[in-house]
Amino acid sequence: MPYDRGRHRDHDHDRDRDRDRDRGQVAIEYLGFIPILMLVAMAVIQIGLIAYTAQQAGTAARAGARAASLRQSSEQACASAVSSWLADGTSCPASYGGREVTVTAGVDIPSIVPGWDFGRAHKTATMPLDH
Repeated sequence: MPYDRGRHRDHDHDRDRDRDRDRGQVAIEYLGFIPILMLVAMAVIQIGLIAYTAQQAGTAARAGARAASLRQSSEQACASAVSSWLADGTSCPASYGGREVTVTAGVDIPSIVPGWDFGRAHKTATMPLDH
């Protein structure tokens, strides 16, 4: 059986063309997957911000209660205890009762998506009054 070079050459050319077409398809599939990856990344970052803000609210409540137990400003102590970029959205009213003081800190949760509001993180701390 004689060997027909022309026939195999056409077959190689078709295979190269199919491979190039497959590469283009993979690129388009990858581009379609990028928005999903971005959405997952943004969700992870937002969850991290929520957790960080909750931790900062706990720190603010403890600092505010400590200051209020010494008859100092709980609001100022709270604002000083949190990160500077969260301080503007922090409030810590003190509530005196008997021989103790309770401070509930509220810190605005920042959002990386404009227009989405995640509310505030609230934490409470109680300390005895220091006479």
